[in-house]
Amino acid sequence: MTVHDVTQDRSTALPGQRASVTDSKPRGAAVHLSPRERASRGLAARTTVPPGDHAELVLPADRPHPVAVMEEQAVSRVPELVPVRHGRMMVSPFTFYRGNAKGMAIDLAASPTSGLPVQMCGDAHLSNFGVFASPERRLLFDVNDFDETLPGPWEWDVKRLAASIVVAGRGNGYPRKERRKIVVAAVRRYRDAMAGFAAMPTLGIWYARGEVDEVQRLVQSRLNARRKKNLDKTLAKARSNDSLKALAKLTATVDGQVRIKSDPPLLVPIADLLPDNDRAELADEIRGLLARYRRSLPNDRR
Repeated sequence: MTVHDVTQDRSTALPGQRASVTDSKPRGAAVHLSPRERASRGLAARTTVPPGDHAELVLPADRPHPVAVMEEQAVSRVPELVPVRHGRMMVSPFTFYRGNAKGMAIDLAASPTSGLPVQMCGDAHLSNFGVFASPERRLLFDVNDFDETLPGPWEWDVKRLAASIVVAGRGNGYPRKERRKIVVAAVRRYRDAMAGFAAMPTLGIWYARGEVDEVQRLVQSRLNARRKKNLDKTLAKARSNDSLKALAKLTATVDGQVRIKSDPPLLVPIADLLPDNDRAELADEIRGLLARYRRSLPNDRR
């Protein structure tokens, strides 16, 4: 499920999107604009596509049925995993929304865009934000899933996030007025953050990050006792997640050697999939890849 399926080649404009100022540059070339130039470009795009234009839901005339979209995707998937995916999507409207990134991309392809491309997350729903550790083991809050990332309209990420908040709010019994309040606050925060980033140098943006300690400080005063307890529990769990915990969860010791656990169809060791000859050949290839990676590390002396 990927927006790759409904977009054009990366060197061209996406559906509903005019060519940007970078389209005449060699593919991969970086264009560094000053804050003033960025502001001018944004104002021009806002004039061409006013914010009010995004209020209208524009659906493609040949919009496929959601079931047809899933059936088409199932053809190229591992057959044993298709029922697992469908079962997870059937749990609730939110789980269906979460698994239907392609369906939403099809819908968004017919909507207006400003012509300002970015490197999209591609699947910016609520559950793809979370807490994880930086290489320095500092907890960060950010997008944590990038398997759908590709260049495209920035509006797509914002709309998918906003819609996911609405669906999650419905599922949790939030009244309509409260859902609207939450969505408006989220989009406003996006707007304010982008305004701040626009005034920063590129290197400053690269190193900008949401550290959990700061996020916790900002939200603590707004939470009741139960929600503070849930937040503390979530952060404690995130701090305990490390490679050793993953090793204990995913592996077992067999005849004195560590082996990946078998949990079909989600987790299947190579030994259960391939004949002996093919398995040995693949194992050699993997060892070769790991050896080349180790040699690329600055602290490797072998």
